[in-house]
Formats: sequence, C-alpha cells, structure tokens
Amino acid sequence: MSVPQGDASLRAMIARPAAEDRAHAEELLAFVGLASKRDLPAGSLSFGQQKLLEFAMALMNEPRLLLLDEPTAGINPTLINGLIERLKRARDQLGITLLVIEHNMRVVMNLAEHIYCLAHGELLADGPPEDVQNDPRVVAAYLGAH
Repeated sequence: MSVPQGDASLRAMIARPAAEDRAHAEELLAFVGLASKRDLPAGSLSFGQQKLLEFAMALMNEPRLLLLDEPTAGINPTLINGLIERLKRARDQLGITLLVIEHNMRVVMNLAEHIYCLAHGELLADGPPEDVQNDPRVVAAYLGAH
C-alpha cells in the first residue's frame, strides 16, 4: 500500500513504533501488571485486564492529569484492589493528578486525598475523605436522615 507523501498523520498510524516508544509501552504494561499478556490481542483479555490496558494506553502520552469516570465499574473485587494500587502509584510515582468520578465508596476512601461530594448537582461537602464521610449532610443525602 502506498501512502501519499503529504499525509504524515496516516503514515504515523501505520508505521512501526520507534524503539523508545515500544520500550515505554513495555514499561507501562509492566506498571499495570500486564507484561505477561503483551502479545495477546486486547479482545482476549478479561474485562478488568482491558481496563488496565486502557489505563496503560492513557499513560503512554505522559499526562499530567487523568479524568477517570467509574474506573472500577464492572471489575471483580480482586482486580479493583490492584487498580486502586496502580492509580495510587501513578499519582505518587508519576505525579499525575487524578480526577475520579466514582460511586464505589470503598474505592473513593482508599484512593482520594480530597473529595467533592455532590447530590442533585449541588456540592454537599468537600475535604479529606474522613471529613466528607462523616459530614451529616452527606450521611443524610446518601443514607437517609435518622
């Protein structure tokens, strides 16, 4: 197949990755725990492993901030723990700010340094996990007033 000279973006999509890009991809697969799966098609991975692969793909561009919407949805509890640890490592070792939308409170409490709690589009509380978890407005909104 011949690619027109002027279409550099198409050429970049079909070209073999540079050695440094391949090495970086290998590092990220190890970082997310998928090094042993490197030669498998993405479709053959479990749902949780596919989420880890997506995380590695997002890290490939060395972002400073990642927005994650329900990153643990549909993942079994064992993989959730591993994902939380990898997200913490990305935050702590790679210096990436994580903005996470999550309804699993165990995940939120184990991952977040600061929480913004919303109900019906309104900010109920914000602060460290322990403060938000014990805020009477949050308890009333999510557990019902007693």
